[in-house]
Amino acid sequence: MKNTKWLATAASIWIQCTCGATFAFGIYSAALKSSQGYDQSTLDVVSVFKDIGANIGVLSGLLYHAVTKNHNNNSQRCGFGLSTVYIVGAVHCFVGYILMWLSVIGVIYRPHVVFMCLFMFLAAQAHTFFNTANIVVALRNFPDYGGTTVGIMKGFFGLSGAILIQIYLTLFDGNSANFLLMSALFPPFMCLIFMSFVHIDPSKTTNDQRHLNNFSLIALAIAAYLVTIIILQNIFVFPSWAHILTTVVLLILLSTPLQVALKAQKNEQSSQSPTTTPLILPSEAKEFESERNDMNLLQAMSTINFWLLLVAMVCAMGSGLATNNNISQVGESLGYSTIEINTLVSLWSIWNILGRIGVGYFSDMFLHKHGCGRPLFVSLTQATMVLGHLIIGSGGNLYIGTLIVGICNGAQWSLMPTICSEIFGVTHMGTIFNTIGAANPIGSYIFSVLIIGSIYDKQVETKGGGSCIGVHCFMLSFFVFAGVCLFGCLVSLVLFFRTRRFYALILQKRMM
Repeated sequence: MKNTKWLATAASIWIQCTCGATFAFGIYSAALKSSQGYDQSTLDVVSVFKDIGANIGVLSGLLYHAVTKNHNNNSQRCGFGLSTVYIVGAVHCFVGYILMWLSVIGVIYRPHVVFMCLFMFLAAQAHTFFNTANIVVALRNFPDYGGTTVGIMKGFFGLSGAILIQIYLTLFDGNSANFLLMSALFPPFMCLIFMSFVHIDPSKTTNDQRHLNNFSLIALAIAAYLVTIIILQNIFVFPSWAHILTTVVLLILLSTPLQVALKAQKNEQSSQSPTTTPLILPSEAKEFESERNDMNLLQAMSTINFWLLLVAMVCAMGSGLATNNNISQVGESLGYSTIEINTLVSLWSIWNILGRIGVGYFSDMFLHKHGCGRPLFVSLTQATMVLGHLIIGSGGNLYIGTLIVGICNGAQWSLMPTICSEIFGVTHMGTIFNTIGAANPIGSYIFSVLIIGSIYDKQVETKGGGSCIGVHCFMLSFFVFAGVCLFGCLVSLVLFFRTRRFYALILQKRMM
């Protein structure tokens, strides 16, 4: 069986499905806290290192470039280089989680919090290596459908936390310490099995969009299935047989990307010999002001476009993550029940995934038909986030408010890497988009700690302690978020106008 870009896509999807243990921190945080004797502040410090490790992937980008820079046109040799990236990620994952597991079960007796932060950082850093390799390969294999392919990869990665939790509930019946052991073994195992199938195959094929849409539909079907199961688990107590049955169905759904890949491989015929074509020809790129393709990180950072994109992402990602981090407290302040709050938390992941896949698809469609630059979609989604934040802040329906913010927040994760590849080139994009990804923890700290945390604490102080109940608890915070997203909308609009001619050249080249 020939190893084509379709099999590479299926293999990347399976790796993405298993590398999101950072999303499941709530599963083992209580065990970590009690076994190490942490107070809440200390646990929060450890959690911060999780966010830093998961979102700042500069090292993975540098490694990817180092091991593939001399053979980007040779898919076999490049595949060997990619294996290095995956192996380093697998080692990070195993070492980080196994050391945390040994600490929780007492083999390592209460290591200093500095070491626990290091363990958490290593574990979280692992997924940046997997993510970088899978996304860059997807963009190289499908350069005309960057938004769709990044949306698919980010979508399945967003599902991975819920997938791992379902497997954990089936195998370990709620023993949270064993989730750490599973996280140390399962993702590296899956990565080592499938990494040899992931490679760059830039051959020209037909009907790429149709087959990519099938991958997207699978992600949406799995998301719908998972949210149904999660809601049922919040209402009913599942016996062992129910966990086994639901997990078997989940595994069957997860096998379907292989069917799509085999069907695409059977139906597609290569129309030309393999070539690697940049998104913009060098001669055309010179026409775009002072920008040029294939910049390295330092060159990209010397441009205005880099900082415009970074600021826009701080506004969108930061306010979105702060909303996610505080859904439970907002729901409590507005009188929502525990079941309703748990449902809101579950639905957030689904809305996020819809944004990643849906906006990635539509940004491709508008680019191909009208030459419409992707930064416009950053502006549109941030403008829509303003509405979502205002609904939440004014005490409106949380289901509607979190739906709007969740979809628009998820959209940034498919738009940002694709914009990086188009504006700065694909050679160093792993390093560049991972650097801009630092907007997530930066924004989270600013909006979660400096804004929501401080304003909420002042409200509690005024009351004399306890919990804050009422619309006023979070009103000011979310009105500030609305203002921040409006500013981010204007920033990304500037980026859109600066890159209009550039995206027009992409459409021109596509029609030649």
